[in-house]
Amino acid sequence: MTTSPRKPKGPLRKGWTTGACATAAATAAYQALLTGAFPDPVSIRLPGGEEPSFALKQKELNATEATVSVIKDAGDDPDVTHGAEIVVTVAVNQARGKRPVGVTFHAGSGVGTVTRPGLALNVGEPAINPGPRTMMESAIRNLSAKYGEGTGGSVAITVAVADGQRLAEKTLNRRLGIEGGLSILGTTGIVIPYSCSSWIHSIHRGVDVAKASGITHIAAATGRTSEAAVQKRLGLADQALIDMGDFAGGLLKYLRKNPVQRLTIAGGPGKITKLAQGAMDLHSSQSRVDMTALSDMLAALGADDNTTAQAKGANTAAEVLEAAQALDLPLGDLIARRARETAMATLSGDIDVEVVIFDGKGNDVGHAG
Repeated sequence: MTTSPRKPKGPLRKGWTTGACATAAATAAYQALLTGAFPDPVSIRLPGGEEPSFALKQKELNATEATVSVIKDAGDDPDVTHGAEIVVTVAVNQARGKRPVGVTFHAGSGVGTVTRPGLALNVGEPAINPGPRTMMESAIRNLSAKYGEGTGGSVAITVAVADGQRLAEKTLNRRLGIEGGLSILGTTGIVIPYSCSSWIHSIHRGVDVAKASGITHIAAATGRTSEAAVQKRLGLADQALIDMGDFAGGLLKYLRKNPVQRLTIAGGPGKITKLAQGAMDLHSSQSRVDMTALSDMLAALGADDNTTAQAKGANTAAEVLEAAQALDLPLGDLIARRARETAMATLSGDIDVEVVIFDGKGNDVGHAG
């Protein structure tokens, strides 16, 4: 669990999702199975009409199946799967004397399996999302029609990722109930650098899994310390914990349409102060603590002029909070209360919202709700 990355200045190069890479590999493998030759590079058509080409790394062919691998290029996005080898095997799926069964999908080494309800796939299914499945099915269908293939595109597609199980440890897959490896993702096929779409996607799926598990109280934390502290405080199951990071807006807007009964937001003084001041993106490059506003809050609590003046010149919200604590002023509670008001204004419906501020040692230094 880390702070969400932010893009450097200047133009950045787009990349391709694991789903696009798997589609390219499946296309090349199936074409080789039909024609005896691998197209290299292989071109595919994405849902938005783009037609990227992919170089092939691994190429193997026999009478009944073909295997192709593609190296994922995530462009300038700091994606954990950048440079990963996506390996796809396409095999004839029709037993002699039986009707064609269409395209089936299977998890190879390094691709996870769904073990909890709440995702777009059923429990027991390989973690190959609907978007990539649709792209691969379309590619198989088009090639079958083009080359007059007699089985009607009845094939088994197995997707693997070299070293995928290790890479998955850097993701939230296990918390979402995806065991054994990575998910094959991508609705558009394109990776937009620093869009943080995968993180926000994980937030949404975390809410879905919690709800499908019958959990009515979730806790969203901005970092590792606050998550550990809030779990200790509330005794919640792992499935109830949402790694919100800096994306308060991504969580709250999703909960507006997919509510739960109770939400606890946990974080450090700086990020919760930003939320209290109306920020939805809590990263330092996107929002800053308004020290003057924080000083005014101190004044409203009865702080003297010297304390409020020092607050205006302070470096961090934590520094101001410590000064307030020394004077026995409940600044933490006031910040938490205003953060709660921000959250409730973004949400709709009857969600019971609680906000807790934890210091760097995991101590509760502000609470509301």
